[in-house]
Amino acid sequence: MSGVEPPADGAPVADRVRVWDLPVRIFHWSLVGLVALSWVAVENGFMKLHLWSGLTLLALLLFRIAWGFVGSTTARFADFVRSPPQAVRYLRAIARGEHPVYSGHNPAGGWMVLLLLATLLLQALTGLFANDGVRFNAPLAARISSTLSDRITNLHGLVFDALLALVWLHVVAALYYRHVRGEDLVGAMISGRKPRRDVAAPATLQFVALRRAALCLALAAALVWWIARA
Repeated sequence: MSGVEPPADGAPVADRVRVWDLPVRIFHWSLVGLVALSWVAVENGFMKLHLWSGLTLLALLLFRIAWGFVGSTTARFADFVRSPPQAVRYLRAIARGEHPVYSGHNPAGGWMVLLLLATLLLQALTGLFANDGVRFNAPLAARISSTLSDRITNLHGLVFDALLALVWLHVVAALYYRHVRGEDLVGAMISGRKPRRDVAAPATLQFVALRRAALCLALAAALVWWIARA
């Protein structure tokens, strides 16, 4: 949706608008927990826990990709994936002190979402072929040579370093929006609602029934279970 300027008087707006559906919010916070769990598990040698955390993460990522096509308005890639020039124009507007608003992700935030999803997906997929060099092998490690598995394991570690950098950038951006621009992105991702002044107008948002999300998640989980059992 096109960005628009909020009222110039900056008057507080009491009412809040629903912008994020429940599946997107659960997905977001589940990712936070699973990434932290995977990190703690591998640092302490709990490889089975690391594996199951990674498989759950992969199922959620596959769900989110599907939800990006069949989910609610702000969950769809078509709503927030914009061209790089649009993202640059948005960042320039921010630098000039302007306040363009969007119902869902802004153009720069949309690209951050794509980068995070792609990095997490690569992390999860490489994990399927990894090993710990001692006695643990991921579900698909036995289907390739040990040399290739070692290389993918190294890549798995490098991707995690890149993921950490993206996570920190994401956190810094959230803090910037909260303390400089006055937009509580974290609160919105918890409640699903934004103040009307922070939502593009007119905001015509459609929310999909939860049974569709349940079906997408079930299919994603079934696919990951099949991979894990292969």
